Amino acid sequence: MVVASVTALGRASLHRVAVPLLEAVTAPHSPDRYLEMLNPMWSLREVRAKIVDVRRPAVGSVTLLLRPNGNWRGFRAGQHVAVTIEIDGVRRTRCYSLACSAHCPDGLLELTVAAEPEGLVSGYLHSDAGPGTVVRLSQAQGGFTLPDYRPEHILLISGGSGITPVMSMLRTLCQDGFCAVDGAGRVTFLHYARSAAHVAYLDELAALAAAHPGLRLLRAYTRDSGGELAGRFDARHLPSLGSDSAAWVCGPAGLVDAVRAHWERTGISVPLQTEQFTAPTPALPADDGEPYGEVCFTRSRHRVANTGETLLEQAEAAGLNPEFGCRMGICLTCTSRKTTGSVRHLHTGELSTDPDSEIQICSTVPVGDVAVDL
Repeated sequence: MVVASVTALGRASLHRVAVPLLEAVTAPHSPDRYLEMLNPMWSLREVRAKIVDVRRPAVGSVTLLLRPNGNWRGFRAGQHVAVTIEIDGVRRTRCYSLACSAHCPDGLLELTVAAEPEGLVSGYLHSDAGPGTVVRLSQAQGGFTLPDYRPEHILLISGGSGITPVMSMLRTLCQDGFCAVDGAGRVTFLHYARSAAHVAYLDELAALAAAHPGLRLLRAYTRDSGGELAGRFDARHLPSLGSDSAAWVCGPAGLVDAVRAHWERTGISVPLQTEQFTAPTPALPADDGEPYGEVCFTRSRHRVANTGETLLEQAEAAGLNPEFGCRMGICLTCTSRKTTGSVRHLHTGELSTDPDSEIQICSTVPVGDVAVDL
């Protein structure tokens, strides 16, 4: 044990010394630039992952199995990653939830991606990504997770592609023996989809329910029959919730808002965690008028007339390539420093006037003259 600890300490110290040295020697390019010429999976710090299998389990979705490199630090069931892939010479980044069990027994990560009508990245993953494709991943992000303490009854609600993080939760719970015959609790899994053909994990869900007596599966189809329930979310779809219960809901904004409204209207004391896969409706006041002022990107010395779009969109229009992830104000990847000026948050309408403050450029718009450290 002592030898192992010393060895681990030695490796950590070597990494702290070697990486800055390599960066100095290989400047102006990073060591990763040279490493990826030898092997696209090699990197000193970045998580790279190779797609090893592609499946199409349901209408409009694709499932990717990826093997990450040694920089991957694991995740909690329910979390997501920012996926970066190069399309026509430009790096594009989007956030996707992990669908695999947090235990990841085979070491593979699983993403199931719904094809959006105008989705550049989702469309590419559907049509062009195949075994051997290498992507960049962030470390796992997000607080939509299972707690260390497991309540007696867990309610999982999902709609459409929102099934992925709760599928990760369900797989983890089943592997933990939570809803087995002699398990510690029970799970109700309530999923909404257009039809059975649109459910990415239809067969696996049925198999899990058959193998775990503590798991109750409820499927509701909005454009077809054959599920245990029918139509969109209705309070009558919910099972009885005892005092030792907790609920998670993920999916389109309409479903999440409906569940949240029911919780607020009825005063249910059961804890509810929510996650939605579409950006909330902007909350900008109607009296803002026409956009005015100038946006200064100080580090790159670009100045542009304020168009009223988000700072991320205005930076991209100016030819800059700031880092971003979800483009919805969730993942924090695009956080930048506003040095002067005022910005308004798209989702809340809140005005930020403090100098030298951190903002998310994907979800804020400038009000008048603004300077951002980009």
